[in-house]
Amino acid sequence: MKQEEMKITDLYDLSQTLAADLMKSCTYPWEVLAQIGEFVQKLGESLSEEEYRKEGENVWIHKTAKVAPTASITGPAIIGAGAEIRHCAFLRGKILVGEGAVVGNSTELKNVILFNKVQVPHYNYVGDSILGYKAHMGAGSITSNVKSDKCLVKVHAADGDIETGLKKFGAMIGDNVEVGCGSVLNPGTVIGRESNIYPLSSVRGCVDAHSIYKKRGEIAEKQ
Repeated sequence: MKQEEMKITDLYDLSQTLAADLMKSCTYPWEVLAQIGEFVQKLGESLSEEEYRKEGENVWIHKTAKVAPTASITGPAIIGAGAEIRHCAFLRGKILVGEGAVVGNSTELKNVILFNKVQVPHYNYVGDSILGYKAHMGAGSITSNVKSDKCLVKVHAADGDIETGLKKFGAMIGDNVEVGCGSVLNPGTVIGRESNIYPLSSVRGCVDAHSIYKKRGEIAEKQ
């Protein structure tokens, strides 16, 4: 994947998120990460009280969303229409959960945007990441958001590295991406639209749109 292919407009349908205005202000999706918290706070304060109820400190939940009583949600956070937050989900703040999204049992979120219809339904960790429309992470798959050497994260594009200046950067996952069970998306991973990641994969770098990631060095184009 070249640098030109990992812009926000290449990865995401912005009609499928309340964060469209924020994302339109940036070129690459990881540039949004530092602004999620402030954006969610301001957006929450502007939401209709007829549609959303405010709970706790800076948590806005759509009245059609289902939130398990055992879920833990720290603000700022917005839970969209028809979303489902299941038993023991742990939402640690700076979170926008889109319409119809599913956050499953024991799943942990931190500083993320989930577009509409995203599913992170079973034992997932998603931090400092953006998941596009209808993206799905299989059971036990996670985003690793800090390098083991604690250095700043680079994006390894086919035509050269991009310095992000970020210590914490999980994964930018495009629309309709399927991540197989037990996979680890290493810091700085970018996955193009409509791609599939095999179960138990360790993904490092970038995966072209419309691809099947089998293992490092073996990526097939979807037919």
